[in-house]
Amino acid sequence: MVYFGVEFVPYEPFWKTTFYAIQAEKRGFDYIWITDHYNNRNVYVTLTSVALHTSKIKLGIGVTNPYLVNPVLTAQAAASINEIAPNRVVLGIGPGDKTTLASLGVEMTLPVAAVKECVLIARSLFQKGKVKFEGKVFNIPKAKFNFKVIGEIPIFIGAQGPQMLRLAAKYGDGVLINASHPKDVEEAMKHIAKGAKRAGKPLEELEIAAYTSLSVDEDYEKAFGAAARVVAFIVAGSPDFILERHGINIGKVNEIKKALGEARWKDAFSIVDKKMIDAFSITGTPDICIKKIEELIKLGVTQVVAGSPIGPNVRKSIDLFSKKVMPNFK
Repeated sequence: MVYFGVEFVPYEPFWKTTFYAIQAEKRGFDYIWITDHYNNRNVYVTLTSVALHTSKIKLGIGVTNPYLVNPVLTAQAAASINEIAPNRVVLGIGPGDKTTLASLGVEMTLPVAAVKECVLIARSLFQKGKVKFEGKVFNIPKAKFNFKVIGEIPIFIGAQGPQMLRLAAKYGDGVLINASHPKDVEEAMKHIAKGAKRAGKPLEELEIAAYTSLSVDEDYEKAFGAAARVVAFIVAGSPDFILERHGINIGKVNEIKKALGEARWKDAFSIVDKKMIDAFSITGTPDICIKKIEELIKLGVTQVVAGSPIGPNVRKSIDLFSKKVMPNFK
């Protein structure tokens, strides 16, 4: 059984993101993931709107970080939305984006420890309604909810590096692998397997989601053009060893970084080539997407998240994906 999720970045008005969410539920998606960045609309307000206008689709916070909001308040927000949509909320936690945090004067200190402690604090509050915690990053002398958390709230951990992947398998109910290519997923699965083994946890107990950048359209060039706007940023933020794994031209990467840094968006997007698109996204016609998703499932992925941009036209791409891609796996 494979699940399908869809990611929405709430940079558009609430009503539009909610409209897309309603459409996704009607088209058979299992999860909606809303990203959490300070420069977009608030993830919890957005999810509240979505919760009030949907009835069964899972609602993912995808993902928040441990640095900008105290983990107790993160747990409070997730539990509050879960009261509106019982047993539909999923809390996604990851280390965050170093550049974004730096722009707010926040340092990404001890990310592995911070994520682990955030998970443990939130889980204690979800299960017991209270927490007392002393760690390397957080010290919570005493915190208690004055309300009962309804049902269960699974915690997924967003991970890319080896340590975070092992941590995600050990402490998470699910893992969000920030990758679109089989090479990266295959490598990630090795670390996930190690983490699960150390925890004495059967790998089958974990939901393993490939959080992909996806762009689908019947016209390959249109799909490519939409993906290039996202892939440019992924390429610019990727570590050298990932770029080397895919044989990406470092000279082009530096050109993209320079263009993005100078806000020359069109120049940056125009440098993105097919090798970059193939490495960092699932892009193309429905048939191309089906073949790439098949490869991920063979590696052990149990959820495929259709992440930004989804396609050149979000509404049409959601329909196209649900009609021509998802039925092959349901």
